[in-house]
Amino acid sequence: MRDAVIVEAVRTPVGKGKPNGTLAHVHPVELLAHTLRTLVGRAGIDPAQIDDVIGGTVDQVAEQAMNTTRYAVLSAGFPESVPATTVDRQCGSSQQAVHFAAQGVISGAYDMVIAGGVESMSRVPMWSNVPEGADPFGPGVVERYPEGLVPQGVSAELIAAKWSLSRDLMDAYAVESHRKAARAWADGLFDAEVAPLEGVTRDESVRPGTTAEILAGLKPAYYDPHFAERFPQIDWSVTAGNASPINDGASAVLITTSENAARLGLRPLARLHSFAVTGSDPLLMLTGVIPATEKVLRRAGLELGDIDLFEVNEAFAAVVLAWLQETGADPAKLNVHGGAIALGHPLGASGTRLMTTLVHAMRARGARYALQTMCEAGGLANATVLEAL
Repeated sequence: MRDAVIVEAVRTPVGKGKPNGTLAHVHPVELLAHTLRTLVGRAGIDPAQIDDVIGGTVDQVAEQAMNTTRYAVLSAGFPESVPATTVDRQCGSSQQAVHFAAQGVISGAYDMVIAGGVESMSRVPMWSNVPEGADPFGPGVVERYPEGLVPQGVSAELIAAKWSLSRDLMDAYAVESHRKAARAWADGLFDAEVAPLEGVTRDESVRPGTTAEILAGLKPAYYDPHFAERFPQIDWSVTAGNASPINDGASAVLITTSENAARLGLRPLARLHSFAVTGSDPLLMLTGVIPATEKVLRRAGLELGDIDLFEVNEAFAAVVLAWLQETGADPAKLNVHGGAIALGHPLGASGTRLMTTLVHAMRARGARYALQTMCEAGGLANATVLEAL
């Protein structure tokens, strides 16, 4: 039976968003092209061998329009015969790209494929693909949810209220994310995965000096009088400090079969063991990571205790803390090199950014099984189980 293995995984440093981001002047096509060139260069393969490139991008408009991944392939210097497509499952877009790529390899539709993603939130701001006055939902959704859905920040507040997550707890979690990320950089743990670009060698959003006292001084980021009246249970404790920042970056992984890897002299980093995607309440929106974790473990035939490392995307501290409460996972196994609160969250790139970090962490720590899951707008989540070879 065919399998799918990751044989190389790289990412750009994650840049801060405008106005201070060093990568803000780099076109998103070039961010992804740099990652693709580095990926095949490190693997030492001829890009003509690649059957497809599947990239994730969330805001597919302006400089990220017209199938960004195709133009990144061309800019990277790959043969014109190498195809590409761009997918959108919101924040999980590049994790979904991995699923599509691996499923294609396992089925025999592909022998070698790249999955990745890119987002320049400096150049293509969130929601720039929804013009003022446009309705992205349609009348059927309005009829089904007559009181209206809410922005993600308000969903995070609702999660904090439902799981009784205090401001102090969320801020403490954020401080720990920065501490772990700063330590990982100091210990050289990101060196193998990062492809420096434009003189940028490190993730720009990591703040080693962050303290709970500093974060306590930040104002709630999503307070709105209308929602305050509608949801009196909210304490309004989600801030810029306990949520992910605005970022620019790209990432990619190279996927093939174990047999093909051996033939080409490539060393697998991990096998793509099991996949799951699920929908959840679009009002809470970000809780899909909980059922997605249960679903992927069931498909893998594994228990939570079998997993050595977890990556749960830190879109908001509230999301990860609610996941911890519901699953009972060991916090010591979670986001061991820090998460998106510190490292950043360039939307379309984040799925393969997490996976790049995860496969390198698996090798460094001798982990056998790892699990990655991400919350996604609209009430969605992807989950993936990886296995060391």
